[in-house]
This record gives sequence, structure tokens and C-alpha cells, in this order.
Amino acid sequence: MTSKSTFDGTVTTNWDERFAERTQNMMSSIIREILKLALQPDIISFAGGMPASELFLVREFGEACQYVLSHDGVRALQYGTTEGYPPLKQYLVEKMQEYDVPAEQENILIVNGSQQALDLIGKMFITPGDLVLTEGPTYLGAIQAFRAYQARFVTVPLDEDGIRTDKLEQALERHPVKFIYVLPNFHNPAGVTMTLERRLKLVELAARYGVFIVEDDPYGELRFEGEDVVPLVVLHKENVLYLSTFSKTLSPGIRLGWIVAPSKIIAKLVQAKQGADLHTSTFIQMVAHDICQRGILRHHAKDIRKVYKERRDAMLAAMEKHFPSGVTWTRPQGGLFLWVQLPEHVDAAEFLNVALQEKVAFVPGRAFYPDEGGKNAMRLTFATAGPEKIEEGIKRLGRALMRELG
Repeated sequence: MTSKSTFDGTVTTNWDERFAERTQNMMSSIIREILKLALQPDIISFAGGMPASELFLVREFGEACQYVLSHDGVRALQYGTTEGYPPLKQYLVEKMQEYDVPAEQENILIVNGSQQALDLIGKMFITPGDLVLTEGPTYLGAIQAFRAYQARFVTVPLDEDGIRTDKLEQALERHPVKFIYVLPNFHNPAGVTMTLERRLKLVELAARYGVFIVEDDPYGELRFEGEDVVPLVVLHKENVLYLSTFSKTLSPGIRLGWIVAPSKIIAKLVQAKQGADLHTSTFIQMVAHDICQRGILRHHAKDIRKVYKERRDAMLAAMEKHFPSGVTWTRPQGGLFLWVQLPEHVDAAEFLNVALQEKVAFVPGRAFYPDEGGKNAMRLTFATAGPEKIEEGIKRLGRALMRELG
């Protein structure tokens, strides 16, 4: 370990030598870097994974804040239990029963967004060098969370029906993985939904090979066509940790998510959370509960599904109109994203520079792979722009693709 003296005699520290070894695995989000570029007012961005901010319940949040502070302000501003605000947990129990999710209050932990859930799971289960199996592509935030605990990764490809369970079985035969991480509904970034047949096979394979499943479901309420598919946790509640969030329905800024797991696992997660932040804000939980128990969220969810369907339809129609042959894409039944596959010779990261010249942005597919993959793919979000802006943005992107493909 080294240090050096400055001109005035004080000693400075070489901070690079002080960092823990695991920090070498930490990385910045490429999406955050692209968003910096996309902040320019003349750029149409399909990059951010954000819900439509113009749909936020600003007035309702104001009213709920005022109500909570005037009726139970002392409790709202005090420390709370690590497990979460009991009335909110009871609301979640009843809400998830609509999807047959087997949960009681003792099986639920409230967290600061499902991103904290991923971090706590990494902290609890990953020993440096452990293998985590993910879909390819997968959620960038999960890669970041698990990599920080020095995980290694095995990826199994997706198709329009979700994870390729034939390839999954081969991977489980070859690799002693610690757990399987999947996003069955309206996948981020691929936009696809896992079929019931694939879910049944996934659960059966996980049990056979002695691994558990982390089911990440941030978009499940954003279905705007087709029928709901049974959650994995319903198929095998003792072998699945289920994660969800209010970020895509109420607001990402309130940072509220939850984990459903067997009581023994929740007890350990509570200990891990106590070391991180003691508890999630009691005030925010009470505000969210006030909004939910008045039925506002249920009506709001219907409204946002309608808006997102309109925007998804606008993007699909514009792509049919403006994209050249040789480019393909998924057709999501809900959620916020779709996945575009370019011809094999195209490097999407390099193509982004061409797109930015046309004043349009996206996320290159490589960001969603923990290893090699996604070179010729890109993720687009249809949530954050209205139909007219989507038409113009896809027109610009199509023009850039024509330039790239000659």
C-alpha cells in the first residue's frame, strides 16, 4: 500500500489500493451513460427503462402525504420494522392472491425497489466464484448486482416463448449453478413472455438439479393483451423467490419493492437488510398504502396499460413502415420494451453513433449479456414517448439503418 506527501507535508492515500477486491467487478450502467447523451433536447430517446412520467399521480401523492402526516405523522416519521409496514404487506397479500401467489405477511419483505432485493439476494447467496444462470439477454441491473459479489455467469438463450428449456437442461447438466434468475413476464430487455409449458419445465428442471429460482416480475401488471400466465412461485413456492415493485405502476421515485419467499429465507434477508439500511421508509410505505387502499392504483393501472398499448402499437407500425428488410423484432404483449435483431455483421454499439447523428438513441444489446452476446441487437422502449414522437424517432432510426446497411 502506498501513499505520498504533498508540497505542504500532508500525506495522501492511493485510494485504488484501498478498494476491496470485489469492487473490480463493479461497473457503471451503460444505460445511464446513454441517457446523458439523450438529455439533449433534439434527441428522441428510446433508451431509458423508465415509465411515462406524465402519467405519475402527482396530485394523489400530495393528498396522500398530507393525509398521512395529519393523521399519523409521528409514526410515519419514526423508525419502523425491517420487515415492512404491516398494512402495506397485508395489501400485497390480497393483491397477489388475485394471481394465486401463495403469500402471507411473514413471507413478505418490503425493500427499496426490487434492485435492493437483487443486491440482498447476491449478498446472501453468492460466494465469490459461484455460478448464476440467467437468460441471454437479461436485466442489466441483475448483472450489476450479482457481479458485485463476484459471481460468474452461465447464460441460456431466449426465443419468443421465453428461456430455451432444452438448452437450460444442457446447461444444468454441465454447470453447478447456485440459482436461476429469470424475468418471465414482458422480459427486460427482450419483451417476450415465458409460456406455461416452459414455466412448468423450468420449475421441474430446477427441482431436479437442486437449484432455486429468482423470479423477477416488475412488469406483470402491465399486460395489455392476451391472458395472464401463472407465476413460477405458484408452481413451486418452496423453490422460488419472487420479486416485484411499485416502480412501474405507482412511481420509481418512491423506491418500493417486495420479496416473497419462505419464512426461513425472509428471516435471513431481514438480517441482511438491517445491515444495509435498517428499514425502508415508513413514511413512503404509509403514503403508498393510502393510495393503494383507496383503489387509486387499480384504476391507474388500467390507464397506463391503455397508454402503453397505444404506444407499443405505434412503434410496431412505424417499424413495419420504416425499417429495412433483414431487421426483425419482438412483439410484446405488455411491459415497456421490445428487442430488435440486426443483421449479423452490424455492431449495434458502433451503429449507435450513426443513430445519434440522426438524433435518436437506443441501448445496444451487448449491455444485457454478462458474457459475449447481443452484438447485433438493440433494446427500444415505447413507454416514454407519444405516438407522434415514436413515429418520428423510428423514422430517424430507419434512416440510420438504411445508411448502415447501404
